[in-house]
Amino acid sequence: MWFAYWLMPYPNQRYLWPNFKSPLVWDVFAISTYLTISVVFFLVGLVPDIAALRDQATGIRKQIYTIMSLGWEGSDSQWRHYRRAYGIFAAISTPLVLSVHSVVSFDFAMALVPGWHSTLFPPFFVDGAIFSGFAMVLILILPMRYIFNWYPYIHDKHLDAMAKLILVTSLVLTYFYVCEVFTAWYSGDHFERASVFAKATKQYAWAYWGMYTCNSVIPLVFFSRKARLNTTVLYVVSIFVLIGMWLERFNIIVPGLGHDFYPYTWGTYYPTITDSTIIIGSFAWFFILFLAFIRVMPSLSIVEVKEALGHPMRDGHGAHH
Repeated sequence: MWFAYWLMPYPNQRYLWPNFKSPLVWDVFAISTYLTISVVFFLVGLVPDIAALRDQATGIRKQIYTIMSLGWEGSDSQWRHYRRAYGIFAAISTPLVLSVHSVVSFDFAMALVPGWHSTLFPPFFVDGAIFSGFAMVLILILPMRYIFNWYPYIHDKHLDAMAKLILVTSLVLTYFYVCEVFTAWYSGDHFERASVFAKATKQYAWAYWGMYTCNSVIPLVFFSRKARLNTTVLYVVSIFVLIGMWLERFNIIVPGLGHDFYPYTWGTYYPTITDSTIIIGSFAWFFILFLAFIRVMPSLSIVEVKEALGHPMRDGHGAHH
């Protein structure tokens, strides 16, 4: 990854240019586009909330919030333009979710390695992204709901809807798993069959069957409404889903490369200290950035909460004040 800049089409004295037929180069454009739209969408959505914080803050915080709020005053024309812009960004972001995860999957699908060379990968990756994304949101939101007492804002119906989405995406993922095995068997390709057989029975069988258990079997508890509304069950299943999705990525990359065409290239992967620290470091970076964000920014959208909740005086809830 420290040679990532090789993929950028920058002028150089070596007359080296990226191979635009390579999916790794497509990745650069897909992910940089996605990152740009996501950051802009994220910051535009925060503008009214940051303006609310600006009005309450003092000192250096007030100066930072003033810059980030982009001169927001809450006038009628600002709201109209804000709503229009926010809708356009949402409309652009939706197809980008499909395109980015499809292009990322082409990194594997365009290769000839057994188990990778498959047209199944694009929808497989898109579904997996939604599946693991909802599980991650639950892992973050359930402790925050408990610690910050967000029960008036995040109701059981929201948790129920998220659990149903996890269940649906799990069933779709299971269908893809079945397709993968069936295609390897039905194609008659000896290398594909050997690759699947090696994953299921050789040294990486623990990761293979662990993936099926976490992604296909455990989420089935969400067929029960009682399980969908139980925060402990939601949390535990979400953790299993993330473990299962990590094992899925592991199963695609490591056994695929560890058991390819030639027996003399077969081997077992043992993580080095560098590999392990990169994984631990990525977890650390995520949590430090997430905790820093909820420390200085509104964790819930103030604007959307105000829109969704009824007026306390008008609805009679605030009469005792």
